Amino acid sequence: MKRSVFMGALTVAGVSAGASAAATLDDVVARGELNCGVTTGLVGFAAPDANGVWEGFDVAVCRAVAAAVLGDPQAISFVPTTGKTRFTALSSGEVDMLARNTTWTFSRDNDLNFEFVGINYYDGQGFMVPKALGVTSALELNGATVCIQTGTTTELNLADFFRKNDMDYEPVPVETNAEGQQQYLAGACDAYTTDTSGLAATRAAFESPGDHVILPEVVSKEPLGPLVRHGDNEWGDIVRWTLNALIAAEEYGITSANIEELASEPTDSPEINRILGTEGNLGEMIGLEQDWAVKAISAGGNYGELFERHIGENTPVGLARGLNAQWTEGGLLYAPPFR
Repeated sequence: MKRSVFMGALTVAGVSAGASAAATLDDVVARGELNCGVTTGLVGFAAPDANGVWEGFDVAVCRAVAAAVLGDPQAISFVPTTGKTRFTALSSGEVDMLARNTTWTFSRDNDLNFEFVGINYYDGQGFMVPKALGVTSALELNGATVCIQTGTTTELNLADFFRKNDMDYEPVPVETNAEGQQQYLAGACDAYTTDTSGLAATRAAFESPGDHVILPEVVSKEPLGPLVRHGDNEWGDIVRWTLNALIAAEEYGITSANIEELASEPTDSPEINRILGTEGNLGEMIGLEQDWAVKAISAGGNYGELFERHIGENTPVGLARGLNAQWTEGGLLYAPPFR
């Protein structure tokens, strides 16, 4: 009798876990729209254009997921979140996923019960100062006032860096990047610190970007990536493999220009065929149509195309690929096999 009760409890627990795992996918499909949490505005990564249309590198990840699940990259609602509000928005169900400059850390993964599905930008924290200040190294910032976004790993790293180097500083707390930019330009702080990609994006929005210098020191590891809630295993797989599809597409030469032709019939590359659904049943395994990856990649292009369009060296943000180059090109970018 006790064994029956125990087995019954296991069955109920299994059904509950399964229901939880499928909940987000079901909600998105029923709603007909993906709710994606993004930053409040960061040039190149996520910001509305003059017509209110959200654009950027992180925005493109959201659109790829919407395309994979709903077949429409425009079937999406963007929810601006700050460093303080982003995790509440995700845990409460206000958003289905976060795709904003959020660092994958132990405590966020385990204590906050979120699941990071991958890394779409390898970054590190840096410092920006006015060129007129004459500072050439972060080690010269002893006694400086520093603008810092609250509720971020940046805040903790700042304290670690100054303590390690036996220096003092005065924090100037800000809640959003826009507020930090305003305070920094107003002279409320000597330096602004955040991820180096964020510094480049912030500087790109200045009237005179050349008047500001990003110092050479990178004082932390900041692996940035999309995240979902723990327990949404099926949904996590969908977001994870959508990101992997964008990365793998670049590696295998699948682009927005040739994807229609490559997906029209099997090629001589089994891996390309499996990604594009002309061979195998990978779509079925994650509850999507066979051409889910075709839709995701077609939404804006492969990882490299998205990088170059939004934040690459020929954009105002001006970022080199660096660590974010493909593993075949000396970078860290690497998608697991599609098989």
